[in-house]
Amino acid sequence: MGSQGFQGTTDYVASEQLMASVNIAIALQKPLLIKGEPGTGKTMLAEAVAKALGKKLIIWNIKSTTKAQEGLYVYDTIQRLYDGQFGEEGVDDIARYIKLGKLGEAFDSDEQVVLLIDEIDKADLEFPNDLLWELDQMEFYINETKRTVKAKHRPIVIITSNAEKELPDAFLRRCIFHYIDFPNEELMEEIVRVHFPDVEEKLLKDAMEVFYNIRAIRDIRKKPSTSELIDWINALQIGGIPTDKIKSTLPFIGVVVKKDEDLETVRQSPL
Repeated sequence: MGSQGFQGTTDYVASEQLMASVNIAIALQKPLLIKGEPGTGKTMLAEAVAKALGKKLIIWNIKSTTKAQEGLYVYDTIQRLYDGQFGEEGVDDIARYIKLGKLGEAFDSDEQVVLLIDEIDKADLEFPNDLLWELDQMEFYINETKRTVKAKHRPIVIITSNAEKELPDAFLRRCIFHYIDFPNEELMEEIVRVHFPDVEEKLLKDAMEVFYNIRAIRDIRKKPSTSELIDWINALQIGGIPTDKIKSTLPFIGVVVKKDEDLETVRQSPL
C-alpha cells in the first residue's frame, strides 16, 4: 500500500470519511463493515479499493442459503463417488476433491487480495458468528485431509450489509464500521461529472433538482439511487431533450422511478 493509502479512483468518488475508514481498517487489519441504502456504492467500494491498491478482488456473494463452511472449502463427495464408479485414477487422493471457497481462496493466495463479502445480512444469524474464528485467526482446518490452510497474507476484508437484519454484537466488535450516507448535491455533482465530464450545466442542475425533490417526497416507497440519476442523465442526453422541458414534462422519468404507485405520487407532487 502506498504512503497515501486509499484515495478513491478516477471512477469512484469517495468521501474523506470513507477513505479514512478504509485506511484505518487496513492499518488495524480488521474487516471493514459497510452499510448504507441501496445505490450508495457499497459493492463498488471493494472494486475501487482493489483497483487503487493494485490487488486482486475476490467476491463472495451471500445468499439466504449460504453457510460459512462454503466460504472455507467444500468436499465434493458426489464427484468422488462418480469417479470411483467409472474407474478414474486418483480416487483415493481426497485432496483432489477439496475445493476452496472464496475465503479459502483469499487465504491461500500468494499475494494479498481484497475479499468482498457482499450482503452478509442475507444469510442466517449464525453465519457471521461462524466466520468469527476464521477471520480472527486467519486459518482453518480441512478435516478430510488433515491440512490447515493458513493465510499467507491477511486479506483486506470488506463486508457489505443492507441492514435487512441486525448483525451479532460479537461480530460487530471485530469490525471497523462505516455508514455511507447518501451523497449530498455537491458530492453527487462530482460523481455525475466522473461519468459525463461534458454534461450541459442546465441539464445537470435541473435533473439533480428533480431527483432530490423526488427523494424528498415522503410517500415514495423506493427512493431513487445514484445509479438511477446517472442513467436518467444519460437518457436525457441521448434523447436530446431540451433542458427547459426537463422540470415541466419529466421525460424518461421511468428510468428514475421504478414503482407504479411512486410514479403516480411523483406526477401529483409539485417538483
